[in-house]
Amino acid sequence: MTPFLDLQAINAQYRAELIAACTRVIDSGWYIGGKELSQFEQEFSAYCGSGHCIGVANGLDALILTLRAWLEMGRLQPGDEVIVPANTYIASILAISANGLTPVLVEPNAASFNLCPVNARAAITNKTRVILPVHLYGQLADMPAIMALAHEYGLLVLEDAAQAHGAAIGGKKAGSWGDAAGFSFYPGKNLGALGDAGAITTHDADLAQTLRALRNYGSHDKYKNLFKGVNSRLDEIQAAMLRIKLQHLDLETQNRRMIARVYLENIRNPAVKLPQLTSDEQHVWHLFVVRTSQRDVLQKYLAEQGIQTLVHYPIPPHQQQAYQEWNARSYPLTEGLHQEVISLPMGPTLSQLEALRVVAAVNDFTPT
Repeated sequence: MTPFLDLQAINAQYRAELIAACTRVIDSGWYIGGKELSQFEQEFSAYCGSGHCIGVANGLDALILTLRAWLEMGRLQPGDEVIVPANTYIASILAISANGLTPVLVEPNAASFNLCPVNARAAITNKTRVILPVHLYGQLADMPAIMALAHEYGLLVLEDAAQAHGAAIGGKKAGSWGDAAGFSFYPGKNLGALGDAGAITTHDADLAQTLRALRNYGSHDKYKNLFKGVNSRLDEIQAAMLRIKLQHLDLETQNRRMIARVYLENIRNPAVKLPQLTSDEQHVWHLFVVRTSQRDVLQKYLAEQGIQTLVHYPIPPHQQQAYQEWNARSYPLTEGLHQEVISLPMGPTLSQLEALRVVAAVNDFTPT
């Protein structure tokens, strides 16, 4: 069996280092808000090229708390509109509605599947306050165009960088483009913890200060609460795990790019549409997503060949019961993507031989 992603193999590479880091935390007697967290925050902000990093419990909280902080700071008001791609994972939209803000869904760019600046411009109203680009599948959105648009209209930009650790344009990485960015370190991400974890990066010192309070019951000083905050803290064990894995992230990204090149250069089945790549540095290949009108048939066929695939994501947010008030809306491109996309095996431990086996199976696939 060729697994979609072998987390055991990924973490086995660093087993001794991870155990040593875990032991260091256990022996320290300090498990929340200690040196491991502060050092990881410094190291990850330096990696991204941002001024500040605030560790939180997960990637969804990273987005929720950033929008919440802007509300607390008076930069947003309830009901303000946030532009977001319609084809994103639902978490991007949950963060908006959780804050009493209004999600404005727009169709993505047909080539990259990321937020389309042209469609975003068309969606701007006098209530628009935020653009939330999602670096889907690991490819950085067109941030130069998005930032220019935001500056033109005086809008905030919150990057959803949950899948794009290390992706860059002109050397400028995800997490350093917008006013803030939310990252997930869910175990399957390119930089994955051994449990739930997330972080926010920003150049804004006032925002960072507000976020540090919000994640800790709204408190900067013990028993003094500035805000009605939450408990969303990145713990010492996960921070220590992430510090180890951050050291290996660039090498893992190189391996992912090698697998992507094998797929891009060798898959020749006309029934399968390959992803379009703008530049090598712009994509870190969290997922390698192809399109086919025969998605379910292809997935069954590959499973019979011992190749595991996944679908990201089968149901678009506007068709979910959670947002049933949107169920009558139509986003044809988004709906087409969700009906046709399938993710091939991708990961830093996948070998070139295994990738070529996937290629052969895809090329041998005959549509019904």
